Amino acid sequence: MPALFINITGSVQGVFFRVHTKEKAEKLGITGWIKNAPDGSVEIHAEGTEDALKELEEWCHHGPPAARVDLVESKDSENKDLKTFTIE
Repeated sequence: MPALFINITGSVQGVFFRVHTKEKAEKLGITGWIKNAPDGSVEIHAEGTEDALKELEEWCHHGPPAARVDLVESKDSENKDLKTFTIE
């Protein structure tokens, strides 16, 4: 199954970005994790179908209402066969 690593920069910490992303990922059947990075960005490891990953990546370009997304960078990642989507 395909996997992506996504890094989102902007005003994305302290605006419930992780909670909303977890909800979106679960609706799409995506497993993986999301966490705040020390530089103020948010990092995601996502595993799912190509269509689901594309939809999640597109959603990351705006995120939840309180977020201000400046940049979304993604690259293929190694599938770790994760069973759930967690907030770290």
